[in-house]
Amino acid sequence: MLILNKTAGVFKPSKRKVYEFLRSFNFHPGTPFLHKIVLGIETSCDDTAAAVVDETGNVLGEAIHSQTEVHLKTGGIIPPVAQQLHRENIQRIVQEALSASSISPSDLSAIATTIKPGLALSLGVGLSFSLQLVGQLKKPFIPIHHMEAHALTIRLTSKVEFPFLVLLISGGHCLLALVQGVSDFLLLGKSLDIAPGDMLDKVARRLSLIKHPECSTMSGGKAIEHLAKQGNRFHFDITPPLKRAKNCDFSFTGLQHLINKIIIQKEKEEGIEQGQILSSAADIAAAVQHITACHIVKRTHRAILFCKQRNLLPQNNAVLVASGGVASNFYIRRALEILTNATQCTLLCPPPRLCTDNGIMIAWNGIERLRAGVGILHDIEDIRYEPKCPLGVDISKEVEDAAIKVPRLKMNL
Repeated sequence: MLILNKTAGVFKPSKRKVYEFLRSFNFHPGTPFLHKIVLGIETSCDDTAAAVVDETGNVLGEAIHSQTEVHLKTGGIIPPVAQQLHRENIQRIVQEALSASSISPSDLSAIATTIKPGLALSLGVGLSFSLQLVGQLKKPFIPIHHMEAHALTIRLTSKVEFPFLVLLISGGHCLLALVQGVSDFLLLGKSLDIAPGDMLDKVARRLSLIKHPECSTMSGGKAIEHLAKQGNRFHFDITPPLKRAKNCDFSFTGLQHLINKIIIQKEKEEGIEQGQILSSAADIAAAVQHITACHIVKRTHRAILFCKQRNLLPQNNAVLVASGGVASNFYIRRALEILTNATQCTLLCPPPRLCTDNGIMIAWNGIERLRAGVGILHDIEDIRYEPKCPLGVDISKEVEDAAIKVPRLKMNL
């Protein structure tokens, strides 16, 4: 088993341990391997993941450890807890991915790892482990931007050429960007406060859905989606956020506060205390899911119109990619399909398992960068993780200045 010093920046390799590690993978020095193969490592939040992917998009090996059950019990992600769980599992996960791939570490072309953005304590575990592995194997290192990896995942599963529009919606991020190349992004808009997945999780927590017999093992967002199928969204009249703002930015904090007020009012009406399940919980779930979908669709609609107006996207058959954990919500996907049908665009989404954090997207982003010859490091002396890091060039002010009025869409969902 490979033994690594888990203290960032400190590594004294043991030749015996390196030899044992390489031998466990049938290591044969000098064995030629013609294809590009990348090991990807992901620890930006609460999933410890690794994968081995080749240049044709074949996933040769994959492993993941989810912390969901632990964080469900604590009511949210506690960074030091996430860090400790990453430390306990990263070595095993990387070894499982490599073993499943039947690839010798010597045949790897590079190691790619998420270094930005994300939880500082979580990012640190992945980076420290990766740099020590790079040092032992003498391989190039490819630092990965988490959002860029989400954006480019679609090119692993579908034939998509640049440029295309991407909507990244998850528990930690919400943004719209034009993807012009492997490392060429124009940021059109982002959340001004919290992400939609975070908002849905908080609403689910306030509704105590973990106590609901059908939702006890689900994340907050999944619980909202599940319960919403049984509810009537018309029972509550909720105004979408930023209704008058002619930009592509998002906001979810105000919506969360409004839903909290509705919950408090319903608790009074039903004579129950906080922590008990409301009889109207399904209706509230349906309403918040619908208004979230409408808000996301309107901002995305403006982004499409802006890009076409500026000839940044083709007038016909432009591609909209929706990725991130919230993009696996099928109600929101159907709302986006209504939009793309109305604007002569094509909606593409990675498979749900690739919408959430995973090692495959990191390895694939490494492959993309190897092909383009971008961001491949042989000197790792000054590499650092970045908890906060914008995506691409921000042109959101240009979008706002264009003041594009968005025509109303019939959201028959």
